[in-house]
Amino acid sequence: MEQSTSSQKQERAQAFSALRKNYHFSEYELHDYAKDARCSWIAEHIESTMAQTLATRAYQAANRVCVGKAKRVRFRSQGRGIDSVEGKRNDVGMRFVLDPNAGDGGFLIWNEQVVPALINWRDPVVHHGLRHSIKYVRLVRRKASSPQAQGADKDGDRYSVQLVLEGHAFIKPKHEEVGKDTIGLDIGPQTLAIVPREGKADLVTFCEELAPDARKKRRLQRKMDRQRRAHNPENYDEQGRVKKHGKTRLRWKESKRYKATRRQHAHTERRLAAHRKSLHGKLAHDIVKVGNTIHIEKTSFKGWQKQYGRSMGLRAPGLFVAHVRRLVAKTGGTLVEVSAFQTKLSQYCHHCGRYVKKPRSQRWHTCACGLGPVQRDLYSAFPPFLPGTRANHPLHHPGDLGRCGAAPESRDGGSATTRE
Repeated sequence: MEQSTSSQKQERAQAFSALRKNYHFSEYELHDYAKDARCSWIAEHIESTMAQTLATRAYQAANRVCVGKAKRVRFRSQGRGIDSVEGKRNDVGMRFVLDPNAGDGGFLIWNEQVVPALINWRDPVVHHGLRHSIKYVRLVRRKASSPQAQGADKDGDRYSVQLVLEGHAFIKPKHEEVGKDTIGLDIGPQTLAIVPREGKADLVTFCEELAPDARKKRRLQRKMDRQRRAHNPENYDEQGRVKKHGKTRLRWKESKRYKATRRQHAHTERRLAAHRKSLHGKLAHDIVKVGNTIHIEKTSFKGWQKQYGRSMGLRAPGLFVAHVRRLVAKTGGTLVEVSAFQTKLSQYCHHCGRYVKKPRSQRWHTCACGLGPVQRDLYSAFPPFLPGTRANHPLHHPGDLGRCGAAPESRDGGSATTRE
């Protein structure tokens, strides 16, 4: 049976490979197309290596739809444009040059444009990064709070340069300490249970310090809706609903005040996301200080988005797991993801070895064998370390439960990239 299954997979892969070849659907085919498309005025702004990176992005977006990881390709309109461009090397096209005689010591060259960079050499992260050779450069555009904001242009955009460098990323002195303990994590939409093998267990709330101003957000959204309706009355019916347009797209007019309100709303959300990312980093570093061998259940965060959309949008546990995964790889630790369908940690009792389903409202584990009461989330993170766990329990065979082993390395082969 196993041989027939493997042969069917091989035949399926060969059939898809033949289809890709027949329809010229590959990354290098798009690179060839970019050579012909880069003509006229486009060639004056986009050189060959930058065109190849844009072709790679287009292929990856289309390939995600092809393999079932996305439903559609999101196209960039002429008005919105793209927010980042990059090359492949730092000796042709868009490149960054360090020169102690130029302003703060460096400038960006793109075609005939020479833009001096603002570099804070007192920042230890920047100072450490610029001591390494530059692989390639990425130019990023971000919306500022207003055109009057510091560093913003007349359209309210702020530009920055990201340098992808060789070597290892800078490690701050406060993060040099790495523990050797084994830790079990049980992740929920809002909470995280942390159970080390040796140490105090803890149940924390994701990003508890986050304080979104719901009233301000609601008022900005209502204001944007009023402004949009005032300038586009032809797009609404008598009951105030957006007209059904079928395959034809409705055209929306945007006033300057509407754009200013939208920019204010985006700035509020951006500050909230930056604060959330900072809190995720602090929590991840606190965990790694205790131990960098971590056991977690493999979770479908997309499924959680359908059930707990508001909590997922505010706490972002999936983003936290991605941060932990990178940090564990950086410190040389191990991240083990076990299948929740096989382990069923929230139902399992290690004392009697039975599985008993519990409603979500039941937050304490109490078994008829006499074990308990124990907090449910903490107990779910606890069984991987119990010496009394049955030998035939799936936790004794993590290799059969999904991805197991060291966390993935960075694309430099273990050297995390340093960026400004």
